[in-house]
Order: sequence, then structure tokens, then C-alpha cells
Amino acid sequence: MTRPQFERFAPWLLLAAILLLWQGICSVFQVSDFIFPSPWRIGQAMAEFHQEILGHAWRTFWVTMLGFGLAIIVGVLLGFLMGSSQLAYKAMYPLMTGFNALPKAAFVPILVVWFGIGAGPAVLTAFLISFFPIMVNIATGLATLEPELEDVLRVLGARRWDVLMKVGLPRSMPYFFAALKVSITLAFVGTTVSEMTAANEGIGYLLISAGASMQMGLAFAGLVVVGAMAMLMYELFAVAERRLTGWAHRSEH
Repeated sequence: MTRPQFERFAPWLLLAAILLLWQGICSVFQVSDFIFPSPWRIGQAMAEFHQEILGHAWRTFWVTMLGFGLAIIVGVLLGFLMGSSQLAYKAMYPLMTGFNALPKAAFVPILVVWFGIGAGPAVLTAFLISFFPIMVNIATGLATLEPELEDVLRVLGARRWDVLMKVGLPRSMPYFFAALKVSITLAFVGTTVSEMTAANEGIGYLLISAGASMQMGLAFAGLVVVGAMAMLMYELFAVAERRLTGWAHRSEH
């Protein structure tokens, strides 16, 4: 097996090793399923409750995508504003940093009062927790444009808008995709946390229900599904990044 092939399969090999170790520990020490279910027991729960899990997973997925799509729109717009104006950057960045430091779970009860129990609080929680990395990375990509390059373009007759649109934004694309890969995982966290408090559907609700009925295998199955959806979206953005911003990365050959 060549090195590129080994690197391609390395995550799966590591995952298999972790599952084998996990199963071995549970079997050797006879760990109760009520305390820490084994991978085999989690697989059984997924097979037994697959219809229920799929229904809740679909709800979590589309709610997360709505919140994440809103985060992309707002994050790109705010990031472009901050990156294109030094005044806006200095004025907005400290405030946005302070806002990002607030625990987003604390917003869920407020959102429930405003929008009621359902998809609304989950969509907004996913948005609140995921827009900041997108905004910061877009702003950083634009704000760190080399002054020498900008001076040369100005001498050649380019306006500020031309510099931002034709040089700044393409240069920000690697930052943008890096932010997407981080933000999508945060969006799933936000949705799940909100569903645990203010929903009667979704993986978060499933976790609470399974925990209350002591079905720990089902609860862990829900966690596995959330992780799998996040990994799938992460890989989707990674593929798009390699295809659209290959010029920004060192070649493997």
C-alpha cells in the first residue's frame, strides 16, 4: 500500500482500532450496557430502532442546514463588511467576540419564549453558534490582503471594489472553506442542544427520551448518527475545497 493510499484509509483504520478496543474493554470488564454500552450493543440499538432514529435524524439534519445556511449568509455579509472597512473591523470585532463568548445554550429558553417549542429555536441556535467562524475568516482573508499587492493594483487603475471582488474574495476562499468545516460541526451541536430542551423531535429529543428510559444503547446510537452527519458534511466541504481552492494548497506530488 502506497503512502497516499494509507493516508486515505488512515481514519477508517483508526476508527476500527478504537471500536475494537472499546468492545474489548466492555467485554473483558463486563461493563453494563446501562453504564457504557459496547459498539455491538449500539449497533443492535441502531438496527432495532432504525425507523425512529432515521425520523429524528432527518429532522435534525434539515433544521441544522437551515440554521447553517442562515449562518453562511450573515457570516459572509458581516465578514465582507468588516474585512473591507478598517473602521467596521475595529468597531465590530470586539463586540462580536464578546457575543461569541456567551453560552448559546443560555439563549434556548429565551428563544422558546419568542418562538415556542419546535424548529424555530433549533434553527436559531444552530445559526448563533456557527456564524462567528465564517464571519471571522472572511474578514481575516480580506483584511490581510498584502498592501503591496493592493498598491500595485491601484496603480494599474483598479478601484477599491475591484480589488475586493477580484482579488480579496478569491484569496478569502481557503479561509471560507476552513470556516465551513468548523461551523458545520458547531451547527449540529447547536441543533442538538436546542432539541434537548425545546423540541419534541430530533436527535436531541431522542437522547433525552432514551436517557429517561435507561436505553443507553439507543442514546449512544443517536450520538453516533449526529457524528456521522457532521463528518459527512465536513467531507463534502473538504471535497469542494480541494476542487475550488487547489491553487492555495501545496501539491502532494
